[in-house]
Amino acid sequence: MIDSAQLERLLTRAEHVLGRLEATLPPAPPLPDWHAAVAFRWRKSGARGWLQGVGKPHPIRLSDIETVDDQKARIVANTRQFVAGQGANNVLLTGARGCGKSSLVKAVLNEFSADGLRLIEVDKHDLIDLPDIVDLVDGRPEKFIIFCDDLSFEAGETAYKALKSVLDGSVAAPPDNVLIYATSNRRHLMPEYMSENLETQRVGDEIHPGEAVEEKVSLSERFGLWISFYPFSQDDYLAVFAHWARQFGISDAVIAASEREALNWALSRGSRSGRVAWQFARDLAGRQPA
Repeated sequence: MIDSAQLERLLTRAEHVLGRLEATLPPAPPLPDWHAAVAFRWRKSGARGWLQGVGKPHPIRLSDIETVDDQKARIVANTRQFVAGQGANNVLLTGARGCGKSSLVKAVLNEFSADGLRLIEVDKHDLIDLPDIVDLVDGRPEKFIIFCDDLSFEAGETAYKALKSVLDGSVAAPPDNVLIYATSNRRHLMPEYMSENLETQRVGDEIHPGEAVEEKVSLSERFGLWISFYPFSQDDYLAVFAHWARQFGISDAVIAASEREALNWALSRGSRSGRVAWQFARDLAGRQPA
């Protein structure tokens, strides 16, 4: 039997050991300062995650995004409904690269941040932490867009299951103040293989996709609003170039004289897009005499 004195010494030693162990542990992640920023990033250190405020969010405005008026109108309407507390959908923006998908998400944040909209950027590798992020913002008066940029999953990845759960598959109802906006070059977010077509069955006049296909389609179907983007025409590309060139202070005469060079720039990049137009306008501005 251990007497009281021995027990007290044992407890004292245990307290010292625990104290030394606690000193080696990283500090608890700080609570987010909701009033210090309108945009946040989810950061990880080991198994711990926290929301880090973004000091200088991207300043792009809706007026800076041209030639995608239909896509702009749809995402603005959905976001306006969300901020107003009305019904709104999770959004999947898909299609051609560099045509304004992520820029539109940043622009709606700038448009509605004064009305209480906030944005949380989450890398796809951290999607397994979505339940923790949702718990952090549940009950807050602000409206939160969880933003996943360039989202796609390779074969064998399981993080998409956490995304499916938050979108529409958990036993717990998603908070009314959270939506997910994701951009992707893939409509169904996951790779598709010719071999999967062999799983398709025909029953009478009905065609039944295989289970692998159903699994991949089910993820994108959980987004209530799909917005598609397409490669720019030559006129669209030149219009976007002219817009950004004027923003950089280039005269209309120089813009008109530089259209052929702008097209050659796009040809060398193998793409006519808003991103390429902005890059050429920036380069052209840098070459102008002071």
